[in-house]
Amino acid sequence: MSRFRPGRLIGILVGTLVILAIGVYGPATLLGPLPAAQVSVTTPDAPVTASTPVLPAAGTSGILAITPLAAADDAAADDTASTDADADASLGVDPIATGGGSDPLPMASAAKIITALVVLDAKPLAIGEPGPAYSLVTADYQDYLNYTAEGARTVIVFPGESWTQRELLQAMILGSSNNHADTLARWAFGSVDAYITAANAWLVANGMSHTQVADANGLLDASVGTGADLARIAGLAATNPVIADIIANPASALVNQRGVSNTTAYLPEQGITGISRSYTDAGGVCFLFTATVTAGEKTFTFAGGFLGEPDYDTLTADLTALMASATAGVTELPVLAEGAAYATFTTAWGDSADAVVATPRTRFGWQAVAPSDPEVTLDAVATGRAGSKVGRVTVDAFGESVTSTLELDRTLTDPGPGWRLLHPFPVISALIAAQ
Repeated sequence: MSRFRPGRLIGILVGTLVILAIGVYGPATLLGPLPAAQVSVTTPDAPVTASTPVLPAAGTSGILAITPLAAADDAAADDTASTDADADASLGVDPIATGGGSDPLPMASAAKIITALVVLDAKPLAIGEPGPAYSLVTADYQDYLNYTAEGARTVIVFPGESWTQRELLQAMILGSSNNHADTLARWAFGSVDAYITAANAWLVANGMSHTQVADANGLLDASVGTGADLARIAGLAATNPVIADIIANPASALVNQRGVSNTTAYLPEQGITGISRSYTDAGGVCFLFTATVTAGEKTFTFAGGFLGEPDYDTLTADLTALMASATAGVTELPVLAEGAAYATFTTAWGDSADAVVATPRTRFGWQAVAPSDPEVTLDAVATGRAGSKVGRVTVDAFGESVTSTLELDRTLTDPGPGWRLLHPFPVISALIAAQ
């Protein structure tokens, strides 16, 4: 009869546990997944532009990029951008730069461009079409007499004359006719007061809350705006097919061969297309415009608004300085530079590698501000060869989303069996997390 031996039983149990532990611990630590590397997101230094915009120190001014559809479509093919296919061009979201003060100033005849935009919003007109005809009434003729007596710009009219919508717009935009601005406001909205209400609502709805109108023609000092807002007005006018066509094809005569002088043109030899040019005692010289700069085979277009220039000599000097800085600054800009690091992986065993831009992304333009804060998406990484894709980075630049893949700049190696056997807890935790 055998005798019960507690020590032998304990030995068997311990041996069994050791065998099981070795059978489980060894494979679990040697063959199980490694813990993912810790990640710290970084932001590289912003790209530096070759030349920042030179804007007037006085008054208030701003410039805004205009992107042709072709360029926007090329960016869309780069898997990131979206555009409005119904427009000939798209405007930048934010100004390239602003100058002078931020307080709204009297805008003089720049208000007439707002009138044109608001009227065309309420009464759309196809390019090349005359639009409906309007028979002028006594109030229209009286406006002409009153403004002429005040020394303000006018284009002559007579009661009973028939003017088409396009002719009214031509007289107001090209001839800077104050009486035609009032006529358009009454024709489209029933009264100038009703127009003012509609125009101010339109300004707010279009993101120009620092600009407001008190009349249809800008003679009142209470019609004020900022350079940033007026640059957007210039951009909207330049991309409006009807207004752009009127400026590009100025009429020399209107109703009954009524002569009209083009007041918008200024410094075309420098690549500038005037949209509105005027002067009042309170507002000084006010100028809305677009400008183009060509670098290689590409052309960059921007819109601008200058308010409060003291005289035309100063305007000329300021525009010349602006165009010189544009010529120096417009180029192919690095938005996501090759090799720029946007994250660092650090393993539990001490290896580290950066997640860097694999394919550089550039945009042709004029960069005065850095792209937006990056949005970084990363995979869980424990090991990987240099060049392995580990995520993506996206930034907003020039109003569009730009993306590139991220890759490891050096190899994250397996730590080997020694480290695995001596560090069971992180390895087994990774195994449990993987189940």
